[in-house]
Amino acid sequence: MKKILVMAALAICSFANAQKGTILVGGSIGYSSETRTLGNNEVKNNEFDFSPKVGYQFHENWTVGGEASFGSSKTKQGTNEDRFNTTKLGAFLRYTMPLNPTFSFFAELGLGYQSEKDKTYAGPITTTAKGDGMYVGVTPALFINMKKGFGLNFNIGGLNYGTINYENNGPEYKNFDFNFGKTFNIGVSKNF
Repeated sequence: MKKILVMAALAICSFANAQKGTILVGGSIGYSSETRTLGNNEVKNNEFDFSPKVGYQFHENWTVGGEASFGSSKTKQGTNEDRFNTTKLGAFLRYTMPLNPTFSFFAELGLGYQSEKDKTYAGPITTTAKGDGMYVGVTPALFINMKKGFGLNFNIGGLNYGTINYENNGPEYKNFDFNFGKTFNIGVSKNF
């Protein structure tokens, strides 16, 4: 089996704040592309995700705000194609614990509404499935202050739970995800 080629571009830009009464603006953007061979068939998959976030730091250690996520993926195998779109709109609460002037630990709780749309093209036949539900997740991270408030954010996964109910008596999905160490994200931030 050929080795899977995965290109991931993830740029997280987060403007974390160190004082009460400041605004947090941040987000992430990601892209991955994969091509694999199954027998005589080549399968191509492309994914894109954009997740903006805005918050207000109401206490030296606490921030509350809104978050969103917009995702899109396309998988093609021969004449068959599957397009999958996701949307999440919710709120977050972040607790930051400074360890020293260089390092801070933060944990973030996010929850909200999510929706999915799956469109499948199998030759001349097209099917569409739509669903919505809720999500909740906890993500720990480490902030490293590099110079003059510029720094890096590191997280290695989190704990997530979500539900999706599809329309027209479709299936109901419940997902519990514990992925510490399974994912790794690096972000750039600015404290001001």
